Amino acid sequence: MMQKLLRMAAILLILAVAAVGTASAASDSTDKDKVITSTGTGNVIGTPDRAQVTFSVQTENTDVKQAQSENSVKMNSVIDALVAAGIPRDALKTTGYNIYPVYEESTGGILTPKIKTYQVTNTLTVTLHDVSKTGEVIDVAVANGINQATSIQFMLSDEQSQVLRTQALQKAVTRARSDADTVATTMGTTITGVKNADISQGYSPVLYQNYQYDAMGGAMKTAASTPVQSGDITVSATVTITYTIQ
Repeated sequence: MMQKLLRMAAILLILAVAAVGTASAASDSTDKDKVITSTGTGNVIGTPDRAQVTFSVQTENTDVKQAQSENSVKMNSVIDALVAAGIPRDALKTTGYNIYPVYEESTGGILTPKIKTYQVTNTLTVTLHDVSKTGEVIDVAVANGINQATSIQFMLSDEQSQVLRTQALQKAVTRARSDADTVATTMGTTITGVKNADISQGYSPVLYQNYQYDAMGGAMKTAASTPVQSGDITVSATVTITYTIQ
């Protein structure tokens, strides 16, 4: 019985040593690979096919309920006018609603500041699938009660963003391989394969055009006159590739 146990222990020990030797050999083989690591970046220019315009109706009154009521009437007028102009209701979204007390100027002392009026601000964001309507939307909103405006955002739809990103990745891979080929040739070696590749998140920016509406003077000051020009957006992608050489 003892001899059988000793034989089994010896066999297990031999198998363990063989397994360690095999793993070590594989590791040594991987570690000894000759490689070149190259990073490439691709840029593709696209035209925005989405726009978001953000503006507000602000009302002020000594009675907060009256300020709210006046605000509601004006904003409903703006929304109705935009819908009548062909903008779908689901493209309109309330993105802010605030009530601020306006205090009388302090005359010093320890008296509690007195509220003079209340300002109610209702902010609306319009998402456009037709960028060419951006200027029209601004004009309609201002003509029907908008008295505060902040920005226009130009962006890419998910579909167009993916198409441009694919093109940017293709350019990035081509540039990475070109650099690796140059280095390999200069070193007198040859690329034999790809060991691994890493893809960065990439970058699909949003373009902003700031503008403001002067409620007192009634004048719109914009970064570009109507019709608004969206400009271009550059989509970037970066890849890092490790090539094996011999």
